[in-house]
Amino acid sequence: MRPALIGDIGGTNARLALVTPNEITPHDIINLPCADYPGVIDAIQDYLERVGATGENAPLEACLAFACPVHTERVKMTNNHWDFMKSDVQQTLNLSLFKVINDFTAQALGVPHVDSDNLVEVQAGVAQPHSTRLVIGPGTGLGVAGVFPGQHAWIPLPTEGGHVTFSPTDSTERALLDIFLQRYQRVSVERILSGQGLLELYQAHCALNEQAPRCTTPAEVTQAANQGDPIATTTLLRFLKILGDVCGDATLSMGARGGVYLCGGILPRLLEWLPKSELRDSFVNKGRMGAYNADIPVCVVTHPWTGLLGAAEALHNEEVF
Repeated sequence: MRPALIGDIGGTNARLALVTPNEITPHDIINLPCADYPGVIDAIQDYLERVGATGENAPLEACLAFACPVHTERVKMTNNHWDFMKSDVQQTLNLSLFKVINDFTAQALGVPHVDSDNLVEVQAGVAQPHSTRLVIGPGTGLGVAGVFPGQHAWIPLPTEGGHVTFSPTDSTERALLDIFLQRYQRVSVERILSGQGLLELYQAHCALNEQAPRCTTPAEVTQAANQGDPIATTTLLRFLKILGDVCGDATLSMGARGGVYLCGGILPRLLEWLPKSELRDSFVNKGRMGAYNADIPVCVVTHPWTGLLGAAEALHNEEVF
C-alpha cells in the first residue's frame, strides 16, 4: 500500500513526510528550505526522489498545511515566493486525494495525538472529555484555534483570534500601549505575542526606561534575559504575563473546558521562565470567572512535528475539506 504525503509548510521551511495509510505517525521527515525551490511542486518532487517514493511508490494522497490563507483555489504564501493553484499541484503529482489546510488548523488537529512525554504542565486541572480544546501559539504570528471531539472525528475550529485588540490590565501596560500606538493605529495581541512582538515589546520597555536598545532580534532579547539583563528580563516576564491574559480570555470565549495547549516555536525555548512568570496567575485572574479557568489544564506542547500529526489526521478526517 502506497504511503501518503503530508507537509507543514511555513515561510522559511517545508517539513515534508510520509505516513502509512490509517496511521498518524510520520516517517521519512525532511526539512527543506523554501528559498531553495521555485515552488511547492519542485520541493515535493525533490523530496519524493530523496526518500524513494517515485514511480509505483509515489503517493496518491496528500495533505499539506500552509502558513497562509488557503480558502481559495490559488494559494499565495505570505512570507515566501511560493504561489500556486491547488489543481495544478494535484494534476502534476497525479493525486487522487489532495487536501490543503491552514498551518494552525494542522496544529489543532495534531494536539490530540501528542503523547504526554511532549507536554509540559503549566497548570494542573481536569479536562472535560466532550469539550473544546484551545490551541494557541506565539511564533511568526499568534495562532489561535480550537479542536472539538465530534461524534466521528476531531473537528477543527479555525479562528483569527490573534488579531483581537490588546487590552492592558495595569498602568505599565497602558504606558507600553501608548508607545505601540505611536507605530500602529490599532494594536492587536499579535503585535506583542509574536517573535517580532517580543522585540518591539523590548524596545518599548527601553523607551520607558529612557535607554537605547541593545538587542536587535527576538533571539537576542531572550539571550540577554538569560544572561541577566534587567530590561530583557522584564520584557520576557511581561510577554508571558500578557500571554496568560490572552489565553485566559480565549479560554472563556471558546469555553475550552477540554484544556489549553500552548504551541509555536517560542515557548519551548522559554520553559525555564514559566515558573518565574505570571502566566498562570494572569490566566486565572478573571474576576468572577477565575474559578472557571483555575480548573482547566494548561500545558506547553514540545512535540517537534505537531503540524505533521495534524496533516496526517486531516487526510481522512471527514470534517476537513
